[in-house]
Amino acid sequence: MRIAVLGGKLQGVEACYLAKKAGWEVCLADKNPAAAATGLCDSFVEMDLLDKDKLTWLLRTVEFVVPALEDRRVLDTIYDCARAAGVRVLYDRDAYRLSASKLASDQLFARLGVPAPRPWPDCRFPVTVKPSGASGSEGVRQVQSPAELNQFLQSFGRQGEWVIQEFLDGPSYSIEIAGMAGEYRTFQVTELEMDAGYDCKRVLAPAILSPDKVQQLADCALVLARELQLDGIMDIEVILHDNALKVLEIDARLPSQTLTAVYHSTGVNVLELLGTGFAAGQQPKVLTTAAARGVVYEHIRVGGGQIEVCGEHIMGGVGPLFAAADFFGADEALTNFHPGRQEWVATLIVTGKTRRQVWQRRETVIRNIMQACGLAQYLDSAPLPPMGGKEGMVI
Repeated sequence: MRIAVLGGKLQGVEACYLAKKAGWEVCLADKNPAAAATGLCDSFVEMDLLDKDKLTWLLRTVEFVVPALEDRRVLDTIYDCARAAGVRVLYDRDAYRLSASKLASDQLFARLGVPAPRPWPDCRFPVTVKPSGASGSEGVRQVQSPAELNQFLQSFGRQGEWVIQEFLDGPSYSIEIAGMAGEYRTFQVTELEMDAGYDCKRVLAPAILSPDKVQQLADCALVLARELQLDGIMDIEVILHDNALKVLEIDARLPSQTLTAVYHSTGVNVLELLGTGFAAGQQPKVLTTAAARGVVYEHIRVGGGQIEVCGEHIMGGVGPLFAAADFFGADEALTNFHPGRQEWVATLIVTGKTRRQVWQRRETVIRNIMQACGLAQYLDSAPLPPMGGKEGMVI
């Protein structure tokens, strides 16, 4: 099958990677000829995705369209052009518009009784402040006091809508749910770890979460998907605080990072299932309990004599990424590394029979990189505790 991936940034990397694992031919389109995903496709078209005539022509050459960006104007253009070309597109316009607004999402959670962080002012400090329309961790900050919040709102409050809610600490998890023609599939729960800027630096699978909590999360995903009449894919991010799961946000678009971890852990390629239309219902509907291998999926930056684990943002803007097998002992990596290069980045993919075994393998990979590249320092930052404290770790 020949597909079009539209957008070459980090979502495009995920889409191209999984599409190639499915054995598909991938045509990537982006206005940036040096976009990250250009090293992972079969062919590339440099173009403005708002050019309706050119886009419609391109989409008539493929069987399935995967938008891999978050610009609503471009997404709507893709949707309209896909309909004109008579080709399937992985985009639920209504579900995306709601999930793209954190304020609207929080209102949906309240209406459905979905557990979520309490909104300010009905909560104590510290609070989390995040822009309603931003993606993921973009613009997220922690505020410690009413005076600090007032100062922030005076400086930035007029520049957009802000979601203010109680700060909750605890492990974070993600689950994906896919919907098509009223049928739904839930997938493996993954565990998320953040850097100091609340950007996801590492995905771990399978999540260390009790079976009853996994079922609660799958049930919650199903409630939300049915309410939205989801036709596509959505991921739900939650936090486990005081032994209770609270929904932080939903995103009705192809996620990055987690789907590749799910693929390497369970063998389930979620993009392939969506592209084949669930193969007339042949797959099981509940894939949260699929037999799983341990997976560590994380982003590193090398340079200045050190290796640093960072959020996903470091993988953008570095030029084309390429898939490399047996990368310093990792099963695979997506990287711009080449021998002799002093500064480079990589997404490491390491697998093992269990979470414990895969972490041991991952530590060996880090040591291999440090030794081969003559690095003296290892950094792995994490969000600060509510009232300050040690940030991350240094080895």
